[in-house]
Amino acid sequence: MILVTGATGHIGRELTGELAAKGAKFRVLVRDPARAPGGVERVVGDLGEPDTLTPAFDGVDRLFLLMPGIGTDFTRHAVAAAKAAGVRHIVHLSSAHAMGDPMPAMGRWHHDREEIIRASGIPATFLRPGGFMTNALDWLPTLAEGGYVLDPSGPGRFAPVDVADIAAVAALVLTEDGHEGEEYVLTGDELLTLSDEVRILSETIGRDLRVREVATPEEVVRARFPAGAPKALADAIVEGFTQMRAGAAAYRTDTVERLLGRKPRTFADWCARNAGAFSSPRPRQGA
Repeated sequence: MILVTGATGHIGRELTGELAAKGAKFRVLVRDPARAPGGVERVVGDLGEPDTLTPAFDGVDRLFLLMPGIGTDFTRHAVAAAKAAGVRHIVHLSSAHAMGDPMPAMGRWHHDREEIIRASGIPATFLRPGGFMTNALDWLPTLAEGGYVLDPSGPGRFAPVDVADIAAVAALVLTEDGHEGEEYVLTGDELLTLSDEVRILSETIGRDLRVREVATPEEVVRARFPAGAPKALADAIVEGFTQMRAGAAAYRTDTVERLLGRKPRTFADWCARNAGAFSSPRPRQGA
């Protein structure tokens, strides 16, 4: 039995579809059953409340662990429950930021979570994706406000990865033996600037979209978290985009292709599948 955390998010929903297609036996841990993907076994629990986790972990031997936020308490609670239940393999969604040298703040949180899992003694696989293609959905507020996208990274290039590819790798690792102890860095196959991404999206949806360089640290944060972020996270976001601007994210891996036997999906592929999300935002009159 596989237990999936984070099942209501972009990766989790893709992962449940991949596992179902493989005929895998799995259940999802949710706080709100109404938000769970349809047609799957679900159990209600909260990673912030350890006493609620025992039923979710009953009979589970493999765990997909995706942690929200920037702390480590949820990880500690999940790992303790996994150890008590006799889980044999944890597949943890970490981040490529955990490889930094020097390690950025964003990477330290992921590194600390990895260390908690390692200390448990449970065999683990760490998935370390770079930037997600779904981060383009963060552009929706400024597209609706004025038909523009805030650019915090300028000439910096990165190889965004489709969450569908992350989910496909996770499903493979969860249902096959031989991946324990591995650290898989997952990227797409194209090095793009944010302006490149906006151009591709513009061509896909047939709309002229503008790019505006950020002017303040506050706008840097807004570009990634339109509703704002706690100070520690905000500072880490500014640091991360500063490093990206300087070229720190300009790398690609062939991990997705090696594991899945095909090229990673392109950003144009993602835009075509998600064009509907960008069809309604229009500049307000006078904007």
